[in-house]
Amino acid sequence: MKILLALVCGLSLACRDAAVDRNRPPAEVRDSAGVRIVENRRPAEASRLGWRIGPEPSVSIGALEGEEPYLLHRATARMLPDGRIAVRNGGSSEVRLFDGSGRHLATWGGEGEGPGEFSFLSEIAPWPGDSLVAWYSHGRSISVFDASGNFGRSFSLQSAQPESWQRPRPVAARPDGTILSLNDPEAADTAVVEIWDGDGALSASLGVHPNRTVLIKTNERGYRELSWPAYGSRLEVAPWGELVAVGHTSRYEIRAFRGDGSLARIVRRDHALRAPEDEDRTPYVEEQMSMLTGSSFPAELLPDARRSFESTPLAEAFPAFSSIVADAAGNLWVEEYEYPREERPSRLWSVFDPAGRILGFVETPRRIGIGEIGEDYLLGRTSDEFGVEFIHVWPLDRSAAGR
Repeated sequence: MKILLALVCGLSLACRDAAVDRNRPPAEVRDSAGVRIVENRRPAEASRLGWRIGPEPSVSIGALEGEEPYLLHRATARMLPDGRIAVRNGGSSEVRLFDGSGRHLATWGGEGEGPGEFSFLSEIAPWPGDSLVAWYSHGRSISVFDASGNFGRSFSLQSAQPESWQRPRPVAARPDGTILSLNDPEAADTAVVEIWDGDGALSASLGVHPNRTVLIKTNERGYRELSWPAYGSRLEVAPWGELVAVGHTSRYEIRAFRGDGSLARIVRRDHALRAPEDEDRTPYVEEQMSMLTGSSFPAELLPDARRSFESTPLAEAFPAFSSIVADAAGNLWVEEYEYPREERPSRLWSVFDPAGRILGFVETPRRIGIGEIGEDYLLGRTSDEFGVEFIHVWPLDRSAAGR
């Protein structure tokens, strides 16, 4: 009976994979000087993979009022190997630990300068050996904790840059216990991507890459202002299995680098660039102003800010995509850019397999800010109409065949 069941399951998986292969857009694959280049066609507009996101979250952490651990501010989260959920609460510089049902277990850290404390906790991530790593003080310090929250050690990236704003900042922890960093001072139009070992020593450089276009102008008060074009492009970086994915959103191209800094793969997908129109300026200005009015920006300077946004040049073209994130199965999810005045009912992603061949489109709810994609879940942050933050786990079913 077990043999028959295994055979049926194997045939089912084979049929599902065959259906995906039949429906996926064709790709041209070639090698050039040891680099694999994958040219993908864009899937049909209405096509979707058969993967399904559950209608409701399976776990919800957060509350409008109640016990302190459930009151979140500037929160992000990561799933630990044992199923616990570690939440970075940026507002209090704490790591809050929850079980798989969303029940609070423990709180680590807090604001301070002592061992195991943080000054401006930036992010957390799983670390080899069931540990957790956290970086803080704008990335200048990194601490490692064991699975029970006991402080182990601290280190920093051993950069030769004298000023903190010139130093690389961690952006991700890789499965092999190395740190991926980005050195992108806001006044620079390029960025350096690097990998550091678990002691903070430089392991490899992935080179210098174009970043945002920088605009410097003098305002009405005679002060120089630093800004960027409306709808401008930027650099996106993310771990992709054993590789590191690097892509500039000005074109639909992802470069995948090995841990030693060598280029392993270039993944491209058909995309027609589109230029912003004059009518696109209004939604840009209103979006920028909404962010300022919801912050501590001085109210008396809001009129100046509006005039500045209204005079900001439009980018030559909209970005080709918005963001990238790899899932636990080794696929790369590339978020499709959403044009102003053309809001979609859901967020749309192009999903590429571990070899860089496109599988198809997947939709996720608009309200989920995805931070992690597991084998069978999405983990991310959302907020309600009152601005109350929640960490949600949404079930992900990959069993359905593409169509």
